[in-house]
Amino acid sequence: MSTMHRFEGKSVIVTGAARGIGAATAKRFADEGAKVLLVDLLPEVLETAKSVGGQGLVLDVALPGAGDAIVEAALAHAGRIDVLVNNAGVGGSKHLLKSDDESLSRIIDINLISLLRITRAVLPHLPQPGGSIVNLSSIFGMVGYPGTTAYAVAKAGVTQFTQQLTSEVAHLGIRVNAIAPGVVVTPMTAGHLQNPSYVKLMVDSTPMGRVCQPEEQAAVIAFLASEDASFVCGVTLPVDGGYLAARYTPNY
Repeated sequence: MSTMHRFEGKSVIVTGAARGIGAATAKRFADEGAKVLLVDLLPEVLETAKSVGGQGLVLDVALPGAGDAIVEAALAHAGRIDVLVNNAGVGGSKHLLKSDDESLSRIIDINLISLLRITRAVLPHLPQPGGSIVNLSSIFGMVGYPGTTAYAVAKAGVTQFTQQLTSEVAHLGIRVNAIAPGVVVTPMTAGHLQNPSYVKLMVDSTPMGRVCQPEEQAAVIAFLASEDASFVCGVTLPVDGGYLAARYTPNY
């Protein structure tokens, strides 16, 4: 648990917050004094919100109008919005030749289009200066890995969106950054981590030689959202145990 209180009096929105990185991030902000709105399609987000002392909202972020609903709930909960964490995402991507139109649309809608819509709705309510947005990209948005086509393309879009939005709002004092997680222990990766080939290619080849815990990602998200990162803007920061920097074959 953090002993810092960087977000006293601040209001934070975290999407995809029922489990995994989102839940850990919501807890981190709450521990640092923020009022947190947790958004997720899964009803268990209400229990997660209760456990961290926040407010839960059950919502499909891919639906048109989701951004307005999130803003309304955040303002009702805290009366202001200081930080937006765009964490909602879905896996299940396949090789392009094995991907149908429905799966392509769903993966890109949730991982990229919804992020644009929600950010567009939240932006007018962020303080100028002082607002902060942290997006969740992925190492798969920065390097090729077979069988992740739609997901990888969407996450690459998140990285570019982070730079693009910086060019549009940084002069207002709103900072936009992203992280690119490596392999994290979450429900989304649970199945993959039972696959020896995936472990060999993704975990064993990570220089630090292990998977990441959600709380480790949450700590970096909180840093980027805080005034400790007051001159950090437009960055997508890999939080991947060195995977992108120095991938190597196991037993190198």
